[in-house]
Amino acid sequence: MWLPVSLNRPLVWVALTALPACVWIPDAMLRLVAASLVALGLWDAWKQVRQQRLRLRLSQDTLRLASDAMVISDAQNRVMVVNPAFTEITGYASQEIQGLKLETLAAPRHDKAFYQTFWSTLKSTGRWEGEMWSRRKHGDEYPEWLKVRAVTDKRGNITHFINLFTDISAQKARERDLRRIGYEDPLTGLPNRRRLHDLLASRLRHLRAGESLDMALVDIDGLKSVNDSLGVEQGDRLLARFAQRLTSYVAGSVVGRLGGDEFMVIRTTTFDDHEQWVATLREHMSRPFEINDHSLRLGLTIGSCRVPEDGNDSGVLFQRLESALYSAKRLGRNLSQRFRPALDKQDNPQLALVSDLRAALISGDQLELHYQTQHDPASGELVGMEALLRWRHPKDGMISPGDFIPLAERHGLMSQLGAWVIEKACAQQAHWRNSAMPKLTIWVNISALQLFQGDLESQLTTCLKRYQLKSSQIGLELTESVLLDERAGDMGPRLQALRDQGFAIAIDDFGTGYSSLGYLKRLPVDKIKLDRAFIKELPHDQADASIVKAVLAMAEGMGLGVIAEGVETKEQCQFLVNAGCTSVQGFYFARPLSAGELEKRLVPAPVTAPSAS
Repeated sequence: MWLPVSLNRPLVWVALTALPACVWIPDAMLRLVAASLVALGLWDAWKQVRQQRLRLRLSQDTLRLASDAMVISDAQNRVMVVNPAFTEITGYASQEIQGLKLETLAAPRHDKAFYQTFWSTLKSTGRWEGEMWSRRKHGDEYPEWLKVRAVTDKRGNITHFINLFTDISAQKARERDLRRIGYEDPLTGLPNRRRLHDLLASRLRHLRAGESLDMALVDIDGLKSVNDSLGVEQGDRLLARFAQRLTSYVAGSVVGRLGGDEFMVIRTTTFDDHEQWVATLREHMSRPFEINDHSLRLGLTIGSCRVPEDGNDSGVLFQRLESALYSAKRLGRNLSQRFRPALDKQDNPQLALVSDLRAALISGDQLELHYQTQHDPASGELVGMEALLRWRHPKDGMISPGDFIPLAERHGLMSQLGAWVIEKACAQQAHWRNSAMPKLTIWVNISALQLFQGDLESQLTTCLKRYQLKSSQIGLELTESVLLDERAGDMGPRLQALRDQGFAIAIDDFGTGYSSLGYLKRLPVDKIKLDRAFIKELPHDQADASIVKAVLAMAEGMGLGVIAEGVETKEQCQFLVNAGCTSVQGFYFARPLSAGELEKRLVPAPVTAPSAS
């Protein structure tokens, strides 16, 4: 293949002029000068050829290394050149596809109108980009993201097409999984809370004259004790078996799982036998389950209601079902409770608080982040800080997180609250970065719903980009209950991806769960936060002292950092120093403070020069 060599070079023209002089000039010295000019021109031309060869080799290497498939076709869209990525995606080798039209690879999923639009856009604008379905060599179809550019000559006639495409099968599969996760419980395959809302609304719309809906919210009592004694895997098996039995018993009804150990049943009926239906449901589901040679008889707490007597709106019915269930729990569990208007009145204060919390999320001026600093127990040096959510209600004053966080979890507001905390913490970190504040990592708490809904990674990336932060400036704290929530799926790959991006990851409330060692062994974490329950009685309680020392030794062996929470006295601090703990958090060093109060405490006051007298 001849390389294109430009003659627009002075030395080349000088050499061409001097070439005949080498023959016709009689003077030997002048001939020598002419020969030198010819040699210099030849050297310049050879240098140009070498540069062109280098550019060609680099272009070919780029094509070979590119992960996207590249195809160059002629004006009739016949394949001329492909790169190795094309072969890897389609299965066609270069010699097999050369000379064939690219249309032969198209899957029969697009109609004639699609291709008419494709070619008209390409010819009028010179480029086209979009999703298209193609076929591999063995016939299986796959989606690709295709970019096409038309190459024209000086007259504007199309001479070639450059095609660049990527196999987006994995991306499409992930989108399907996210849609499925959004509407389906991953453990049991049953509809989740969001899907149940839609199904209930559909049944309400199609309810005929004379028909009613019986609804029951079933809570399994004591599932935690099953997990404690048999392990989480057996607990998951029990939940799956429970779902199968419930589904088969109420065939034709809607069955879903709201999360954890709560299941919902919706039955369309023409019979007025609500109490009897709930009683037979309890009797059937209370029969023993056989799990690994263990016969388990479950206690069930059931809240129920009936349409139309107890309402006709899906949101109201969900609230009334939950009111009935929590009323039964307050009465001692393993009971059935049907909704009655008195329960609605009891829950009115909580419902009002939920409404106020929604308003606070919209306005954004009632929620605050307070920051509690973390210290080296020996020197008192600052090593980090934790962002803690606070709600300053316009009428009721400061509301404890212990009051509004459970409500947010029950009414689907935790994802919004978690997103607000991340946004606010990143904004505050960006503000402090340009001030005299110590440069510390801010740790934020992550809820199960943030992981379950799948948008945590994108939100973190967006916030870091918006506020120009590094991932090392934000730490993520996950409680053991989050790690054990099967709605979040397999946590290992997701946490590893976050860690690879530079985020530090800590397990909060360590020691209060029931699979700590197993999760520590296989999950990529950097720190554990020792729960305050083990610090409170130090150094006098021998059991707590032994546990703390054992955890610190284990963490050192696994290369993990430890932060002891709830340190309130000098004796506790000194015990932790002697035991080898390097980070503590608690009232002994600092209470949670607002951003302004923390700045006043940590930023030194400016020194003013004395005025001249």
